[in-house]
Amino acid sequence: MLIMYSIGIIVAIIVAAILKRTLLKAPPPPFLMELPPYRLPNLRTVLQNMITRAWLFLKRAGTVILAISIILWALMYFPRSSQKPEASSQNIVESVPGAVATGEVPVKEIPLPESEQLKNSFAGKLGHAIEPVIRPLGFDWKIGVALIASFAAREVLVSTLSIIYNVGKEENEESETLISAVRDAKTDDGKPSWTPLTALTLMVFFVLAMQCMSTIAVVRRETNSWSWPLFMTGYMTALAYIAALITYQGGKAFGFE
Repeated sequence: MLIMYSIGIIVAIIVAAILKRTLLKAPPPPFLMELPPYRLPNLRTVLQNMITRAWLFLKRAGTVILAISIILWALMYFPRSSQKPEASSQNIVESVPGAVATGEVPVKEIPLPESEQLKNSFAGKLGHAIEPVIRPLGFDWKIGVALIASFAAREVLVSTLSIIYNVGKEENEESETLISAVRDAKTDDGKPSWTPLTALTLMVFFVLAMQCMSTIAVVRRETNSWSWPLFMTGYMTALAYIAALITYQGGKAFGFE
């Protein structure tokens, strides 16, 4: 954890210095701070300001958060898939009027498990689509789906992995079931999906990536433009990708995989 915080602080200082001398280059503004008269706070005024600021946050940032949440939910939930069980005496069937006379007995469709639903969802297809891009980082499509879902917040990664590995969405990072599923996970070619180097690479990626829609919503509110939030998301994602690529490929070169 100390290394993760140190990486974040050091990279933030370096990036700030670079941006100050390039895109954000400008003469330093004069320092002028006007101090208002200080008085004992009035409880009514405090409550009014609190309600006003809370409403402005919900109105401006909250709408962006809600919109992104709905998009992420739709990507992970649709399209819904089901399967028909094979004909056998143990299948559950539903009879309808005329079924006996015609000899046709409709078979009740069984919903797929959540892990299969997620695999066939739009997010699952996106995970497969970006797999060639994230493969140099040691990530497979399942980790790709978790990265897409964790755009809402980093902690969503754990619950998404719980669904992907079919151990239940209520599991947390301390669940032995989830830990065992992650340790035993295999890629399509039979290799372990997770290694210590893979986990370290993912940690480096999350240190630098913009995986927080609340931050994007606040920047959008403060700048009153989508330019800065998109720029921030783009350069931080690229920075995270490069750092993760160096971590994984460098680790492989030194035989740490």
